[in-house]
Amino acid sequence: MLQTLPKTTNSADGPTHAERLLAWYDRHHRELPWRISPTAAKAGIRPDPYRIWLSEVMLQQTTVQAVKPYFAKFLERWPKVTDLAAAPSDDVMAAWAGLGYYARARNLKKCAEAVAADHGGVFPDSEDGLRALPGIGDYTSAAVAAIAFNRQSAVMDGNVERVISRLYAIDAPLPGSKPTMKAKVVELTPSDRPGDFAQAMMDLGATICTPKRPACALCPFRDDCLALAGDDPERFPVKAAKKEKPVRQGAAFVAVTPDGEVLLRKRIETGLLGGMTEVPTTAWTARLDGGTTIDHAPIPSADWQACGTVIHVFTHFELRLSIFRAKVTKVAVDNGWWEPVESLENQALPTVMKKAIVQAIPLAFAKAPN
Repeated sequence: MLQTLPKTTNSADGPTHAERLLAWYDRHHRELPWRISPTAAKAGIRPDPYRIWLSEVMLQQTTVQAVKPYFAKFLERWPKVTDLAAAPSDDVMAAWAGLGYYARARNLKKCAEAVAADHGGVFPDSEDGLRALPGIGDYTSAAVAAIAFNRQSAVMDGNVERVISRLYAIDAPLPGSKPTMKAKVVELTPSDRPGDFAQAMMDLGATICTPKRPACALCPFRDDCLALAGDDPERFPVKAAKKEKPVRQGAAFVAVTPDGEVLLRKRIETGLLGGMTEVPTTAWTARLDGGTTIDHAPIPSADWQACGTVIHVFTHFELRLSIFRAKVTKVAVDNGWWEPVESLENQALPTVMKKAIVQAIPLAFAKAPN
């Protein structure tokens, strides 16, 4: 059920919700490497759409702290969208490795290519124009339109959902309540400083209106928050009961030569971990188990030794990989290549593959002393 705030909350008798939030943001905003601060904005500095887009894609399903080093690395290598568009896809995937949700990296490259080829290296400045680009959906188009171009777009992420659900005590469970929440954000988003408003909502959710133990006494909405009035902010947002994640089985094979080279191969471009690098594995998927024995090993004549199991949790399932290791003589392979252990860090290895390699070669990713 959606409750209604008191009519005096947003009346002419006092500051609106947006005005209160923006005043809070001016004092308490986070300093982020892709952000133009309110002070800088007042001085006439404008956001770089490329940086805003890059950060928003990286931040999906990922924390700010995890994104910062990747953002810096991408900007150093590809300071403009045209640089990213011209980069080899394998280089982009390798730079993304470890950040997860690898479809984002493939779409990132496609979007950069579209901006370079179809828009002269300039991002469209409207929500509709941005949404027409490859890999850009409702959230990213609204965020870039608001933050980079100051369009009056309603931006919804997990932080904003939490703030809105508490402010209005929306007790219908997610994801069904998303349209109701979006409608309220549309109402609240001001025509003046919509980009700062969007970032302020995100900051409020990230620093004050947190999932656990929110700092309600410091919130600019504290006098109107219906969840706080009911003394139960942590109940919101209400979520549907979680389904238990299925467990899938598979095996991974780490073949190592006497010279310290590891057999790697590239996954097909589509599907889970598409286009990323892997050690040979069995044909597991999100829906089906793969083989778990040495009968599936890539070099059948090798002396494969079991060396434990690694567990990796994906969004929709848990994977348990049986790991096998073998010392082998270097042979020609049709689908793959031999990579020196010391350069594995430069490959587009997703986290689950790094886990598999470390299970077989514990110091594979250890930094050499200076």
